[in-house]
Amino acid sequence: MSAIKTAVFGLILLCAGQAAAYGRGHCHEPTHDPLKGCPAGTLLVGPGQNFTSVQAAVRSLGNTTTPATILILPGNYTEQVNVTRQGPLTLLGQTHAPNDASQNTVNIIWHNATGTATTGTYDNAYTSTLTIAPDFNASATGSGPSGNPVPPGTPFGNADFRAYNLNFINAYLPYSAGPSLALSVSYANAGFYYTQLQSYQDTVYVGKLGNAYMYGCIIGGQTDFFYGFGTLWVDQSQVQLRGCGGGITAWKGSNTTFENKYGVYIHNSHVAKANSTLNITHQCALGRPWNAQHRSIFANDYLDDSIRPSGYIQWSATDPRVNLNTKMAEYEDYGPGFNLTGRQLASNITIEMTAAQYEPYSKPAKVFQYPFSGLSGNTEWIDEHPQA
Repeated sequence: MSAIKTAVFGLILLCAGQAAAYGRGHCHEPTHDPLKGCPAGTLLVGPGQNFTSVQAAVRSLGNTTTPATILILPGNYTEQVNVTRQGPLTLLGQTHAPNDASQNTVNIIWHNATGTATTGTYDNAYTSTLTIAPDFNASATGSGPSGNPVPPGTPFGNADFRAYNLNFINAYLPYSAGPSLALSVSYANAGFYYTQLQSYQDTVYVGKLGNAYMYGCIIGGQTDFFYGFGTLWVDQSQVQLRGCGGGITAWKGSNTTFENKYGVYIHNSHVAKANSTLNITHQCALGRPWNAQHRSIFANDYLDDSIRPSGYIQWSATDPRVNLNTKMAEYEDYGPGFNLTGRQLASNITIEMTAAQYEPYSKPAKVFQYPFSGLSGNTEWIDEHPQA
């Protein structure tokens, strides 16, 4: 086993112990003593506290492998948060409703985009409200078929980042003017539970060797708002359409020496317009291929009437980016946005999977792979029982 892989396994074992050490509901609950019920050493962020910003608390931890917890008091925090440390880190937003993302009281807000007349053009990585990666080179999106070249020897970053009951918002105006990330995960494992991620264009980026898991979350966007190179699993969540542009998903596959499962998997979730005033009936695509190795699967999801009859679309009429390696698929979706006839007419684009075709992608353990080796079963960092 390589030194890098040994370190990753060690961190995973540490964070498994951390997850079992306490019930997060006791730490979340607002009390006269905010840290009552929290793990020993928990840092507190809020007005009048030793830490008034989340980033200051994160920075104080240093790049160690020691598990850490940060509790954040209600309020709006205008800042970018960057997590480069390898040690397991849990961020908790104080709340009376730990199993309901719609009642979160902590907002971490940033205002930035790229490729606009006002901002000029720079890498998407600069725009993100929350970034989890060992360094900038690992997080940079880059351009072209293979994106930013990550230097050989770059270490894996955080093996177990967890966020509960927080809202990460990129509120750049004008809306959908350019890439404006709420979240960026690369060379790291990151779980989000009852968390909101809101922007308009490119809301969630899961970059190279990035693994992200979302449960009970609310994710809002308009244009290609799930995109990346890595692996993302979304379960029991609300996908909110704030408009229609490009597709909901836009993934870029990679060539590897092993069979990879990189892609975005949206399961048992509710895909619908963000509010009833939006006039977007049959205008939103499930996705479009960032390159021809795009893989995304919507499975057992409710789709409202915002979804196009075809389901997925080509990248563009002049640059379709669709071939035999493209996997833009569904499995047992339902609701007014599921049109079997429309999907069949777009059979060269949208794949309606059989049970046998879907089976290799049906569980997180089948798609999350260990970094560098490609071995499956990398799920120790996922909170499988997130209810408080």
